[in-house]
Amino acid sequence: MAYKKHRWIVPENQPLTAFDEKVLSFQKKGCLVPNRNLIRTPEEMDGIRKAGKLNTAVLDLVQENIRVGMSTLEIDNLVADFTEKNGGICAPLNYEGFPKHCCTSINEVVCHGIPKEEDILEEGDIVNVDVTTILNGYYADANRTFIVGGKTTPEKEKLVRVAKECLEAGIEAAKPWGFINDIGDVIQTICDKHHYGIVQDLCGHGVGLKFHEEPEVCHYRQKKRGMLIVPGMVFTIEPMINMGTHKVFIDADDPYGWEVISGDEKPSAQWEKTLFITEDGVEIISE
Repeated sequence: MAYKKHRWIVPENQPLTAFDEKVLSFQKKGCLVPNRNLIRTPEEMDGIRKAGKLNTAVLDLVQENIRVGMSTLEIDNLVADFTEKNGGICAPLNYEGFPKHCCTSINEVVCHGIPKEEDILEEGDIVNVDVTTILNGYYADANRTFIVGGKTTPEKEKLVRVAKECLEAGIEAAKPWGFINDIGDVIQTICDKHHYGIVQDLCGHGVGLKFHEEPEVCHYRQKKRGMLIVPGMVFTIEPMINMGTHKVFIDADDPYGWEVISGDEKPSAQWEKTLFITEDGVEIISE
């Protein structure tokens, strides 16, 4: 992506810290560094962690209740009711016209599937449930892919398993003082091994004070290393792994223009977590 002009600027009334000096050393080498406004304060992290705890609880509830014969609208109602009872707000509702409280993406639907009364889960389906929670103005985002009924085809089971492996490898690559595109490198390696396609039209993103912030986190290999990963940043990793082509299209029958389908209409799987980068590694905020 073409980032806005990023420079690490130390305010004149503040002393130069060792942290500043380290970021500036990368900047002097020509590396893309974050702006200071992408570094969360302790107070902000307290709020983001609380949002993440609720967001994870929402997905735990879905996992406990998802079943054969359930409609995706029932999932949406479950998410909406639990979030509201616990003082949260479902971020997807009315976001750029999205009509429901969460995303439910079945089989070949890559992401942004809209919950519907007529979409009934069948044994062997794989369905991704993606939830983003706002609590006291702070955001957290995560999703999981569920195998409906606990059993599916060997091909779908492998896809779900490898998609989760891609996420975990991406998290391992998200090291403080590394680079954002290190994440896509390791995910690409795994997908190439299994001849899967990595969706390139959508990506992970910064989150915390807004639904979507910088940096963009691409899940495929690129020529440049991307933005420096600095302690204090919060972002998601959420690779969308297709059984076939990496290409996607918008469902022409979706009146809202949201549902993304794999290009060859083969199954797709995705896992997502929100991460906080620390001096020592990664803290999982929501999963």
